[in-house]
This record gives sequence, C-alpha cells and structure tokens, in this order.
Amino acid sequence: MIALRQVSLQRGTQTLLEGADLTLHAGHKAGIVGPNGAGKSSLFKLLLGELSPDKGEVEMSGGQRIAHMDQEVEALERSIVDYVLDGDRELRRTEAALERARERGEAHREAELHGAIEALDGYSAPARAAQLLVGLGFVQADLDRPLSAFSGGWRMRVNLACTLFKPSDLLLLDEPTNHLDLDALLWLEQWLTRYPGTLLLISHDRDFLDAVCDHIVHFDRQTLVLYRGNYSTFERTRAEKLALQQAEAAKQQARREEIERFVARFRYKATKARAAQSRLKMLERMGDIAVAHADSPFHFTIPSADRASHPLLVLDEARLGYLDEGGRETPQLVDVKVTLLPGQRIGLLGPNGAGKSTLIKSLTGDLPLLNGRRVPGEHLAIGYFAQHQLEGLDLASTPFQHVQRLSPTAADLDIRKFLGGFGFHGDDVFAEVGRFSGGEKARLALALVAWQKPNLLLLDEPTNHLDLEMREALTEALASFEGTVIIVSHDRHLLRATVDEFWRVADHHVTPFDGDLEDYRAWLKSRLEGERREARADKAERQTEGAAPREDRKAARRAAADLREKLRPLKRDRDRAEKAMEKVQAELADVEEGLGDAELYTDPARKEELTEQLGRQGELKSRLEALEQAWLDAEEALEAMEAALNEA
Repeated sequence: MIALRQVSLQRGTQTLLEGADLTLHAGHKAGIVGPNGAGKSSLFKLLLGELSPDKGEVEMSGGQRIAHMDQEVEALERSIVDYVLDGDRELRRTEAALERARERGEAHREAELHGAIEALDGYSAPARAAQLLVGLGFVQADLDRPLSAFSGGWRMRVNLACTLFKPSDLLLLDEPTNHLDLDALLWLEQWLTRYPGTLLLISHDRDFLDAVCDHIVHFDRQTLVLYRGNYSTFERTRAEKLALQQAEAAKQQARREEIERFVARFRYKATKARAAQSRLKMLERMGDIAVAHADSPFHFTIPSADRASHPLLVLDEARLGYLDEGGRETPQLVDVKVTLLPGQRIGLLGPNGAGKSTLIKSLTGDLPLLNGRRVPGEHLAIGYFAQHQLEGLDLASTPFQHVQRLSPTAADLDIRKFLGGFGFHGDDVFAEVGRFSGGEKARLALALVAWQKPNLLLLDEPTNHLDLEMREALTEALASFEGTVIIVSHDRHLLRATVDEFWRVADHHVTPFDGDLEDYRAWLKSRLEGERREARADKAERQTEGAAPREDRKAARRAAADLREKLRPLKRDRDRAEKAMEKVQAELADVEEGLGDAELYTDPARKEELTEQLGRQGELKSRLEALEQAWLDAEEALEAMEAALNEA
C-alpha cells in the first residue's frame, strides 16, 4: 500500500502540494495526470525517498521492490542486452558469486548458486531481455551492439527495457511513450496490462492511459484527487463537476455554438466540407471531453494560406532513402506515387523503421529523392514539425523574438496575443528559450509552424513533451485547420480526431490503408505472428542442417533413434505445461469472476478481501505467463526436433 497523509511539498518558491491525501492499494494501475510543472515527477521522488515532504507523511508497505526509469542513460560500451540484464542486480550478484566459486573449485557452493540462479529465473533471463528489446523495436542484429552505438531516443528505449526487466512490486514510469512509435507503444500497452504489481504511470497519452490504468490520480490545485476507472472515466467525472459551475458551463456552450455556426454555414460547401466534417467530429466528442478542458490555458487555431494549388504536391515514381559516406544508395521506399490535394487529412501508419519519417522529409524537400520527381504546386506553403526542430530553437532568444524574425512588421500586440494561445502569457513571451522545459519548447516550435500560415502541415510526432491540455488544444486546432495534414503520431486520440484516411508505410512501399486503428492493430499482430513462424522455421532448418551426415546412413539411423528418444521428454514437458496452464487459467477465471463483484470495491469491510484477491490475480497471471513461455519453448523445441527427425 502507498499512503500520503496531509503531505505538503514546496520546490523553490512554488508550492506543489498542500495537505494532500492519497491511498493506493497493491495491484492498482494508476495514471498520474496534471499540467506540466504540477509536481508529477516530484511525487515519484517522494516515493523513491529522494525528496522528503515539508509536512505530512509518506507511508509505503515494507519490502517492496521498486523499479523506475533513470532519466539519463550513459553511452556505455556494453551490449544493449547486457545493459538490460544488469537491471536484475540480484541475478548479476549471484552470477558473479558463481564465477568466483568456479575459480576456487568450490563444487558444493557452485551447486547452491545454480539453484539460486534457477530460483531467480536466471537461465531464461537472456531470452526475456531480448524479448523486451525486440518488443520495443530493436531487431535481433542490434542486441549485441554497444549502447553507445544508438541515438538518445533509442537509448531511452533500452533504458525502458532495463526498467521493465527489473524484478519489481512497484513500477514507476515517467513518460515511457515519448520515444516510442505506435508499434512499440501497442506492445508496451500489452506488457503493462499483464504486469502483476502496482503501477504508477505519468503519461499524456489518453488512449494509453485508458488501456492500462484502472485509477487516475489528478493534480488539482495543489491537492491529489483519486478517481476510479481509466482516463476517459476521469474526464467524464471531472466534466460533470465542472459543468455544475455556471462560468465553465457558459464557456462550453459558447464553444459549442461557435462550432455549430461553422458547420451550419459550410457543411454543404464543397471547399469547406472537410473542415465542417472535422468540426462535426469534434462536436460529437465535446459532450464527454470539452467541459473537462474548459479551464485549459491553451486555445489557438492554425490559420491556412489564402491560396492553394491543385494538386499541392506530387511525388512521381520516386525512390526515397539516403546516401552513405561512399555515395552508395540506401533506399527505404520505392515506386512512391503520391498526389496531395487540398483538404486531405492523412495519418501515416507502419512498423518501426519502415520509412515514415523518410517520407515526411522527402515531402518537405529536406531529403533529396534518390530517383523520380518531386513536383510542388505554385502556391505550396509547407509547415513542418519534427522533434529536431526543438534543437534548432535559438536558446538565447525569446518566443517574441522568434516570431518577430518571421514577420518583422507584425504588430507587438498581435504577436503577444498569438503566443498567449500557446500558453506564453505576460512576461513569458520575453523569457529566454534556454530556460524552457521540453514541453514549452515543443509549444513554441508548434507556434512558429502555425504562425507561417501553411496549406500543407507535415507533423512528425508533434505530441512528444506536450501535456494533456496542450494535446487537446492541438487536436482541436488540427480538426479545424482548413489545409492538408499529414501526421505521424503514436497518439491514437489525435489520429482518430483529426485524420480522415490512413496510408501504410511498410515493405518499402506507401499504400492506402483501408481500415481504422483497430484494423491496423490486427494487421500488425498478424504480421508479427508471421515473422515468428518464419523465425521458428529458420531455426528448425538450421538445426536440420546440423543433423547427422547423409552419407553415413548407419550414423543417420542412430541419430534418428536418438532424436526419437529425445522427443519423449519434450512431449512430456509440453503436455505437463499445457495441463498446468489449464489449471491456472481455471483458477484465474474464478478469481476474476469474484473481482467482478461491484460490492467488493465499495464495501469497506471487504477491503482486505479485495487486496488479497488482487494479489492472487497478479500471482496467477505471472504463473500463467511463465507456463505459457515454458509451453512455447517445449513446443518450439519439439517442432525443431521433429523437423530434424523427418530430414534424417
């Protein structure tokens, strides 16, 4: 259990918490939400003992193993799989002790340590570490490469894998999705839903919070408010509270009327039809969402250029990719035929490394084509946002100066009003950018894109570093933007609310994707299963090639007999694991049926029973996962052995 009792916390001159209370029980998966700077990361430091409250008490159950992500990752020369394995310090200590025992010839001690490693599940550790890394987007060939060979974003993925690998009862994750693409995010989502311990998750991705969390902790005016349910439930509940306040209800109604007027005016006008449909989509969502964000400090629009070409931009028979230092081509996408028309709203989907960012850079013209033609329209005006643009900001200048450089004749009041929509109020517009957080820099970079009035917006992961309120404001702004939009994003809420069609970037081609995000999830799952089948077939083929020489038939027959003998224990292992799985699945079904009793959560007298049942659920899920892996290992070994037997 985690309990904060009347906790007050101040950092510098800012009060983060004042008399805050919070209680979380074992097995809870809680999302931590609130504006940037509210104190979410400081809450983690309180739990880790890195900070002490100014007043009040922080109580935690004894003996909890805590895993959390380090924010800085050194460029070590260790392979990334070894770096992940280092996360289990007890296992590493035991392995080191075993090595010392071997050197000293202490056979009895060796036997003890082998037993200890088995108890720590140490013999499956390399496979488990590799599985985490592959799930987060690395390929098999990457696993032995040193950490120093990867960029900062990929090192953060290794850091995340190391955190997930650590044995833990309490997992603290601070923005784990920031450096992930959609594929890795979907994998992480599944992993966390199976995590048996207590999870505290800071995230600004509403769909991710919805899928993973069963409670939400909201930083609300220096207090902590606990909501039961996922993020959408929290948003509705909070909206109901705010709707009771007349001033907030008036804001909601005014915004609704504004959108209704726009839709009524333009929904049947061909040139405005897409914008009207996008606002209709927004209007449908407002009942559940907009009231909860009525007090947001961010409200802005993205104006579009007055004129647009038809088409805006064409790529014809294009080959996209890079040249290495020797001038040799490394193509990523071939036979690309793309025609962008005014008003299109496109989301790019595709596996990690398939070429989504390459396509965006080629559309902007920043990356020259290897072959083919790029034909821009006469009135093309591109607005391009990518993460590297944060690094291109002038750290010694202010937001006001950044905008003024783009438009030297713009009125000071117009610049300040515009920047206010992005959360830069008062003296903030004259603050040095070098002192800004990542979220503030991202807001400024978006503001600079919007100021230039593009008719083609190319956005590559625009929500990284943005909090939930800013993400919602960006979603509204994009929904009402009248130009053409192409978005690469792992934020599914943003994609659903702002795009009308998807393109799939995969297998070196760009093709229309006839489906929604759920269809893409199914496609991705099917693709991964196919890759696993191919890997198993390759493994069986390699083992078959290593079978007894064909020219020695007698030896081949002996080898076949040996293989048949080896099949028996493998079949026993598989059947034993299968029976154990069925038993655990039946027990888990009984526990989860009991957890479906609503009174279990509302009756204070049954709190201990709830805690016990949640703990039992986590234990059974963990056992089931281990048994599934044991069954899979036995099945794969059996398939490989049978293939070798058939070959012999």
